[in-house]
This record gives sequence, C-alpha cells and structure tokens, in this order.
Amino acid sequence: MQDKAALGPVVVAIPAKDEVERIAACLDALNAQIGARVDHIVLLVNNSTDATAAIARAFIPDPQTRVHVIERDFPPGEANAGHARSLAMDLAAELAGPDGVLMTTDADGVVDPDWVAAALDELRAGADVVAGWVDLHPIEWGQIPIALHEDDARECAYDALSDEIHARLDVDPADPMPRHTQHSGASIAVTAAAFARCGGVPLVPSGEDRALIAALRRVDARVRHSPAVHVSVSGRITGRSPGGMADTIQRRMGKPDPFLDDRLEPATDCVRRALCRAELRQAYLDPARDRSALAARLDLPAMELTAMLHTRHFGQAWDRVEAASPALRRNLVPVWDLPTQMLVAESILRPSPGGLADPAGNLSLESEGLA
Repeated sequence: MQDKAALGPVVVAIPAKDEVERIAACLDALNAQIGARVDHIVLLVNNSTDATAAIARAFIPDPQTRVHVIERDFPPGEANAGHARSLAMDLAAELAGPDGVLMTTDADGVVDPDWVAAALDELRAGADVVAGWVDLHPIEWGQIPIALHEDDARECAYDALSDEIHARLDVDPADPMPRHTQHSGASIAVTAAAFARCGGVPLVPSGEDRALIAALRRVDARVRHSPAVHVSVSGRITGRSPGGMADTIQRRMGKPDPFLDDRLEPATDCVRRALCRAELRQAYLDPARDRSALAARLDLPAMELTAMLHTRHFGQAWDRVEAASPALRRNLVPVWDLPTQMLVAESILRPSPGGLADPAGNLSLESEGLA
C-alpha cells in the first residue's frame, strides 16, 4: 500500500477550449495555493480558435511550478470533453510518477486557496480519491432564473436524504458524514497508483468524471466526497462541450426536466440497493456465508450469484450484480413525485418506534416490506 504521508508530485490536468476570458483566473487560483503547492499544470488546449494557449504560455507561475501547454486538434469523433480530459490526465500521470497525485479541474473553474492542501489532507487520511464540492460563481449564479435554483434545491435536498439512507445502511468508513454526492471533473484528486489501477479516464464523449469514479469504485478505491475541497465554476449557458453543465442549465431554462437526475431513485429502492450492497459485501468477504436468501432477494440463481462474486475486487462483483439483478433495476423519479419521495425518505430516516426505522435508527428489508 502506498505511504500516504509521502505523496509525490501534485499535477493538475485541465482540458480547455476557447477559454480566453477565464483561463487566467483559473491559473491564478492554482498559483495562489496556501499550505501546499502544485508541481505541474498540464493544460490541454483542444480545438480552440482563440488565444487560450497564448495566455497560458505567457502566464508566470510560482518558480516551483511548471505549466505545460499542449495544443491538439482532435478529429470530429474525438473532439469532446471526455477525450480531452482523458488525454490531459494521462499526460499528468506521466509527470506525477507512481507516487504522485493527479488533480483535475475545469478551465472556467476557480479553486479555493486551500484546494490542494485540503485534498492532500483527505488522501493522507486514507482516501485514494477525493471528489470535491463544486458550485457556481456567485455573480453568475444570480443570473440564472430563480425557478431553476428552486428546482435544483429540491432535487439536492432529496439527493442528500437518499445519500443518508445509503450512509446508514451501508457504512463506508472512507466517506463519513458530512459528505456530498458530486463527481465533477471540476474537482477530483486521485493517487497515481489508484488511477493506474483503474485504467485511467474512460473514453466517453461526456460524463467522463462520473465514469472515472465508477471505474475507481470497481477496483475498490476509497472514495471521499469532501465538502472541504471546493471550487467555483461558471454558470454560463453557452458551453464549450456538449453534455456539460451549461447544456443542462440551458435545457432546463427552456423546459424543465420531467425526471430527477438518473442517479436518483425512489426512497424504498434506495433502501433495497443499500441493504443488498451491504449484504453482498459480507458475502464477498466470507465465502462460507449462505447466499441463498440474498440470491432470492436479488432475483438471481444462487450459482450465478456465487460466480459473480469470484472477482479480484468487490466493486467489480457489485457492478456485475447490479447490472444483472432484476430487483436492482433503476426506476426514475418523476418530478411530480418528488414531494412524496421526500416524505418517504424522511420517514425512513426518522428513528421512531413503529415507523420504518427503529429507535436505534436500524432498518431492514423486512421493515421496508422488501424482503
């Protein structure tokens, strides 16, 4: 296991396209870190038509920091944010070496002065991966219609309740409360060892940040969702890459989404998923454990379930089971159903006799009527 007290170079990877108005602020923030420093910044300027690269090359960093500006023109099939971040992270990994730390943010992001130090603290405390908290720049936040903020606040509140259900039923020592659920490429830190173990950033056109965290989970990387690691990004509605935050804001300004984010599911489904994952982990760690009841709950043949558990990592086993089990098929939450799901989630978490949670806050499949 890597000695977390002796972490190597810190390398920040940033994909950029037509960011002439924001790249200077991004680099300034990285150059003004307190309590830790950035050893290398890898700026991958791709398919850009403005002076982003020229501004970055003229930037004068701290003497101990090197800025590497790489320009690429990807063909149409590769000209996307996912491909750009993947290549930027691969180049950063070469500079970091086997004991280094890879961090990534967005070219329109302004990281907090302790962004690097706070992430390193989490890594030294035992995490392999740190997903930071990302919000919108305050001025641009105010330019977005209040109705969108209200919709987002309600969805975030339900997201927090759902996450608390998971935290209580399937305890993750590497990710205690308080925590969040964001997996944004604007703020991720990962040890070079874990990055190599998962195979790097998956080559997907968009959503590469979520895909990276999923790949890390499949190899049992310890993921910490730290509220202390913070960055602000733009709230613009004209983005640089399809599928990003700007597209989401613009789409919702035109017509509200009919469903919540596809990560979210009905509250009782959260209970089922968390309990099944917790029990599957116990079965994975104890090969002699009887798996017949779990197989029945998952609606899978017991022999098939046993075969799925023969993997090097629990994360791989869970990935297989989650994909194969009819009982774990994801159901979306319609926006109109959100008030009801909020009430159900709150009742599940309420420690009251006779309710869905006992006085100690314990839940079971039986108490949920899910057995």
